[in-house]
Amino acid sequence: MRIFDEKITNMQYWKKLSQNERQERIEKALDENVNFEKDTSLGYPASKLDGKVFNSDAAFLKDAPTLQTYVANPNHIGCHTLGTSEKAFKGTQEIEREVLSVLAVDIFKAEANSFDGYIAPGGTEANIQAIWMYRNYFMYKQNAKPSEIAIIASEDTHYSIPKAANLLMLDWLKVPVDVKNRTIDVFALEDIVLNAKESGKKYFIIVSNMGTTMFGAVDNPDDYTQILEKHHLKYKLHIDGAYGGFVYPFSNKNCDINFENPKISSITIDAHKMLQAPYGTGIFICRKGLIENVLTKEAEYVEGMDLTLCGSRSGSNAVAVWMILFTYGPFGWCEKIRVLQMRTEWLCDQLDQLDIPYFREPFMNIVAIPAKYITKTLEKKYDLVPQKHAEGNQWYKIVVMDHVELDHLSTFIADLKGSIHAQKRITLEV
Repeated sequence: MRIFDEKITNMQYWKKLSQNERQERIEKALDENVNFEKDTSLGYPASKLDGKVFNSDAAFLKDAPTLQTYVANPNHIGCHTLGTSEKAFKGTQEIEREVLSVLAVDIFKAEANSFDGYIAPGGTEANIQAIWMYRNYFMYKQNAKPSEIAIIASEDTHYSIPKAANLLMLDWLKVPVDVKNRTIDVFALEDIVLNAKESGKKYFIIVSNMGTTMFGAVDNPDDYTQILEKHHLKYKLHIDGAYGGFVYPFSNKNCDINFENPKISSITIDAHKMLQAPYGTGIFICRKGLIENVLTKEAEYVEGMDLTLCGSRSGSNAVAVWMILFTYGPFGWCEKIRVLQMRTEWLCDQLDQLDIPYFREPFMNIVAIPAKYITKTLEKKYDLVPQKHAEGNQWYKIVVMDHVELDHLSTFIADLKGSIHAQKRITLEV
């Protein structure tokens, strides 16, 4: 693991903790929160989970800190990296800040205390949060009209981006990609930018992918910024690392898509994908001085500032992410990612031997196979995900997650080989 040493031996916040250390830390955090079962707390429209359904005295909770937090039901409304927050949940809010420090500083190379962020209910909200924030930034700080602002992202970008465009009433400029290698068509990009400029667009919100949902493709952010700078246009750059954020920085020792790049202003990561946290656990991180643009001043009953799209959110998600990170530690996580890379490489080697084309970003664990090689039987047996659940589908993907072992992949390859032979036999008979 020598290639990872430089990246992970000097981490400020991330380390591996024992089970007792993890349990003691979470119990301390819960002790610092309001205890709805014992404390006199009359003003909050909240309580622990209903005791008739969720028994807080269940014996198994004693050794399950995340489930203890789930039952205690802390509300992490607001943003806990900026200003004050609801003091009733200060213990688990500190856990969330610890998680954000690991992600922002140790993984994405921000300076300590140079960032804001929160654990959102998924990457979709985190991406919308970024675009909302930048729209308001351009409107409030640059006096931009909404009609002068555009989102620019590739055609492979996650559907949360057109969703954000619809919600925020912004145009999405969709950039085509190469069919084979999924890279941005920079010539088309420049034409799109020039046409947008001529039609009155002056401000651009760039969404650059670190692992697209279907292909795992990683965009080069410079493809966007160089063209926008060439034409003297203002922009903010957001990285959608919802899928790749817990893979690419560890598998690619030369990864430079992080806050050391001064042009990157925010990053989305999903903990409920590669990190295997409960669903509804996304992460949004941005540089200081930006998130204030989405302050909802009318939320006056909330202590501190409401700077998030969702408002109320569960503190148990923050504890779940904390538990995973501090169970593995940086070395353990690197080892896990390397195992998944090895399995992905094995799959690709088998496809090469069968002379079946595929797309795989070299440092990611997604393999996309052209649809013509995948029969309906294979799709159903292995739960393969199509690019489109409609006519005209061109790709199916295999995602080598933690539960996908070499035995599973070997069985798939054997069935794939059998289906190819069967198709050849039918062709010869015809």
